[in-house]
Amino acid sequence: MKQDAWTLESAWWALRIGLGVGPFLAGLDKFFNILTDWGMYLSPRIEHLLPVSGPVFMRIVGVVEMIVGLAILTWWTRIGAYVAAAWLLAIAGNLLTTGNFYDLAVRDVEIAIGAFALARLTEAREARRRSEGGSVSELSKRRDASAA
Repeated sequence: MKQDAWTLESAWWALRIGLGVGPFLAGLDKFFNILTDWGMYLSPRIEHLLPVSGPVFMRIVGVVEMIVGLAILTWWTRIGAYVAAAWLLAIAGNLLTTGNFYDLAVRDVEIAIGAFALARLTEAREARRRSEGGSVSELSKRRDASAA
C-alpha cells in the first residue's frame, strides 16, 4: 500500500510541475516571441471577432496562461488544472479553425487530458489526506518514518 501512495504522489508531482511550468513559460513568451511567433497560431476567423488586435489578445492569453501555471504550482492545483484542461481544449479548437496545425491541436487535447488527470489526482490526494486526518506534509513524514 505504501508503494501505491508513493506511485500516485510521484505522478501527481510530475504532472503538477510539468503542467505548471509549461503554461507559465509559454504565457511569458507571449510577450517576447522567443520560442515562436505565437500570433501565427491565432485563427483569422477568431481574430476577426476580437475587440482587440491579435498581438494584444495574445498578450492577454499570456497573462491567463501565467496565472493558470502559477495556480497549478501553488495552492490552487485542482482548479488550475481544470482551467488548463478547458483552456487547452479551446486552444485546440482555435487551431482547428486555422486549417493548419492539426498536429498541435491533437497535442493540446492530449495535454488537456493530462491536466484533467492532475485535477482528479489532486482530488484523490486531498480526500486521502482528509481521511487520514493529516496534511500532505504530515503524510510524507509518516511515509519517511515508516520507510526508515
